Formats: sequence, C-alpha cells, structure tokens
Amino acid sequence: MLYVDTTIQLLELRAFVAVVRSRTFTAAADVIGTDKAHVSRLVSRLEGKLDARLLQRSTRRSSLTETGRDFYERATSILGALEEAEASVARARGKPRGTLRLTAGVEYGMLRVNGWIAKYLRRHPEVQVDADLTNRVVDIIHEGIDVAIRVGALELSELSARKLGEIRYAFYASPAYLRRRKRPKTIADLERHDLIMFTPRGRPAWKVVRGSESAEVEIGTPRYHVNNNVAARDAARLGLGIALLPSFMAADAVRSGHLVVLLRGWERVPAPVYAVFPSSKYMAPKVRAFIDLAQEESTAECKPQSKPQFKSKSTRARS
Repeated sequence: MLYVDTTIQLLELRAFVAVVRSRTFTAAADVIGTDKAHVSRLVSRLEGKLDARLLQRSTRRSSLTETGRDFYERATSILGALEEAEASVARARGKPRGTLRLTAGVEYGMLRVNGWIAKYLRRHPEVQVDADLTNRVVDIIHEGIDVAIRVGALELSELSARKLGEIRYAFYASPAYLRRRKRPKTIADLERHDLIMFTPRGRPAWKVVRGSESAEVEIGTPRYHVNNNVAARDAARLGLGIALLPSFMAADAVRSGHLVVLLRGWERVPAPVYAVFPSSKYMAPKVRAFIDLAQEESTAECKPQSKPQFKSKSTRARS
C-alpha cells in the first residue's frame, strides 16, 4: 500500500505566506532564502496535501483564490503564534522571570537562605519565590522544586549539584560563663565544663580537628542536650555552658560581645553546602541567577569555589 504524507510542514506554510506577501515566487524565494523553483514546489506540495487551489498563478504575479484567502489568514495566525512562542522562549533564556520553587533546612534556611532570597528578589523584579523550609528530605523532581540548598555529603543520584562552600564550626561561650568557670586551654579541659550539645540522639560526643590533629570529646551527661542549633546558641549566650556552633550562626553574637570564641583552631569537620537541582542542561535563568547569587553570598563560613562545579550527585543529608 502506497503511503502518502499529508502532514503540512512549516516550511510549506512559510513559502505560501511569503508568496502572498511578496506577490511573486521570485521575491518569496529571496525572503526565505531559497530559489524560485523550490518555492513553487513547496506551494504545489501544500496545495496537493490540502487538495485545493490556493493561488492563481500568472507570469507576472500570483493572487489568492477564495479558499487561499481563508487559508492565508489561518496560516499567518499559526506562524504568528509560533514566532511569539519562539520569542517567549528566547526572552526566558535571557532574563530571570516566573516563580522559583526552592527548599532548604529550617535553620540554614532562616539564617542564611532567607537573606539570599531577599537580595534575589530585589535584584530580579520579575521573579517570585515559593520557599519550603523543612528538615524533611524533599523529592525535588516529584514535588516540582527548582533548587534545594542542602548541607552535608551528597548521595549519588541523577540530580546535578553545585558546591556553594562550607560551613565552619568553632567553640563558643558567654563572658558571664567564663567569669564563673576557668577558660579551657585544651580539648581535654572541655570534660570539666558544662557543655551544650547539638547532636543526633545517641552517645554524645564531639569529633573535632585542628590541621592534621583530630580528637573526640566524649561527654557523659551534657548540661543541655538539644536538637536545634539556634537553641544551643541562645543557651550559650545565656551562660549555660560551651557550645560547638556554626560560625555564621554565632558571628553576630561574637561581634556584639555576647559570645567568645574558645580553643581557636579546633573545629568540627566543615560541612559542605550544595545547591541541588534537576539538571545543569537548559537551566532556566531564574534558577541559574539564584545559584550564582547564593555562591556570591557565601562568605568566610561558607566559602565559595573559584569556579562553579557541577556534578551528578544528590543528597539524603539533612539540610
């Protein structure tokens, strides 16, 4: 059985519209960048598929038939819609716009990411942000999330990620606490102090490093055990003991004199911070603009990489 292709092609529509607007096949050929014979074949093929005469041809010019006039109006509408769609995609490629959906952990989201969002919205007036600050591990593909900010090592997945930097940690206590208790000079001294622990439930311990040295501080019973870093920071400010905190979280309290850095050089192993997203290919401007800004805003506690690094990893780490 002979198969006849009756699908109308865009090039056929463009050739037909060009002939109508230019009045001649020769001029139409110049418009679409081909030769007169090719334009004639395209229009004839279109008429064959429609089984209708669209143009009355003469040696000097062509004119529309009644059927051709009606088809011309519809063809120009189709091509106009296509051109507008192409222009819309081109505009979207160049300028951030639309709604950015992101997720981040509660603490890091409130204390760091929220500031990035504010600057992002001021910088790009045509975007909106829908943020989900949660310690639940969000499935960004199935929940339609554009970018997730995650803290900790990433598990292998088909997602892409850019490392934004690292969270640094240090020991802190209030001046009031240090007036009551002798300032620790070594890691071992911590065992004789009141400690504020932020750890997962289980055996309380701090694993810390200083250059090539490492140590583990085991605490039998911490004075205050809590699963929230903000609460641990505030407890340290109130003089309840010594806390191991993210430096960015304690920075304001240090500047105001409410907290003091102890045992300089000793810290928990820095925690990497990543922007995780579905794909680095065809990334929407709104997503790229936010990730670029997040990297700019990462300061001493969240040091940016000199060059963006994309890799196909995701995370199950708590963000």
